[in-house]
Amino acid sequence: MNRFTLLITLLCSLSVLPAAAQTPHRHDHSFSGAEHWAKIFDDPQRDAWQKPHEVIQALQLKPDAVIADIGAGTGYFAVRFAHMVPKGRVYAADAEPDMVKYLAERAKRSGLGNLTAVQAQPGDPKLPGPVDLAILVDVYHHIDQREQYFRRLQDSLKPGGRLAIIDFRLDSPVGPPRAARIAAEQVKAELQGAGYVLAEEHGFLPNQYFLVFRPAGG
Repeated sequence: MNRFTLLITLLCSLSVLPAAAQTPHRHDHSFSGAEHWAKIFDDPQRDAWQKPHEVIQALQLKPDAVIADIGAGTGYFAVRFAHMVPKGRVYAADAEPDMVKYLAERAKRSGLGNLTAVQAQPGDPKLPGPVDLAILVDVYHHIDQREQYFRRLQDSLKPGGRLAIIDFRLDSPVGPPRAARIAAEQVKAELQGAGYVLAEEHGFLPNQYFLVFRPAGG
């Protein structure tokens, strides 16, 4: 067990849930102190199992795509997206004010003028405009009233827009406590109820499922 996996497992056993690197709804967990969380969320050892390059490649984004990284945390994916869509726009939304402040400073420090930090609210990502892709990484299990949430989110998707969900499998050795996880089949059923159809399912992540949906009427 490497250092990063050990840290994640220990903290998850304490119900801190740092593996939920992006969190639009915090439940009883505080994600203030972004500088502290950045050391965990952006640890390079995470790349081995999160496979961010492969994830982004699988999404086949256009250079001018508009992306909403909902529950962006400290920007692990948002920064990568911003580099991949130089003519596009990335909205990095999070409900934790300290994360939003950190994201804005990180975007400025990195010279990423196409990355906008967005102060979300529980139940509403507060996106400034319509997007081609909304993605939630390690976030789905934090959201309450999911059917209502994702029905409303359809209004923020452009025609042909997509919704991507990445979260921990029930048998993953890292992640939140098993009781807090949501199986991929439940995600599919809930999003079908919210008016989506499954468009793609990728199986290359060792600890997580990776599902891509489109609005049923799209």
